[in-house]
Amino acid sequence: MGSCHSKDSHCVRNILKEIIRAQNEVADHCCDTSCEQSIRDLISPSTGNGNTTVPFVLYCKDCKPFFASGLKKKASSHGYHCIETPVFKAKKFVDDNCVKLELLKPVHHHGGHSWHKCDKKSVCSVLDDVVSFQSTGICTTVDVSCFCGITCLDATTPEPFSPTAARTDLDESESYM
Repeated sequence: MGSCHSKDSHCVRNILKEIIRAQNEVADHCCDTSCEQSIRDLISPSTGNGNTTVPFVLYCKDCKPFFASGLKKKASSHGYHCIETPVFKAKKFVDDNCVKLELLKPVHHHGGHSWHKCDKKSVCSVLDDVVSFQSTGICTTVDVSCFCGITCLDATTPEPFSPTAARTDLDESESYM
């Protein structure tokens, strides 16, 4: 397979443009969940839901999801919680190519937080049955030129970080390891 930057690499892009043009001629194919839709939902005065965040997943140039990890001081001040996630909130650009991202922690349908280490094989294995996200206050700065894809999730308002809940969930997950 040739390089992505070869003279002929635009053939896929050109074919996709033609497919999209043809599809748009016969019907409106708006995505229910997309970056554009999530941004519209976030800023639309008609929705009035008060959401504050468009969470997203980034994909590296090797097509694998980007997982970041960070540490949060425990409430007892003895040690740290290790948090690993593929879901982020954009905070601000620090220069033209670098952006500060907050790590968002998945909250699952059973009310627990996902404190186990991610297997990094599949975003779906980490995010299946997630009902919301929790702010962690942990930020990382990344070079956006290192990524080739982004998937936006529905606009939401992350729950605040709760060290007490984190300790309980961590204790439960450790008992299964």
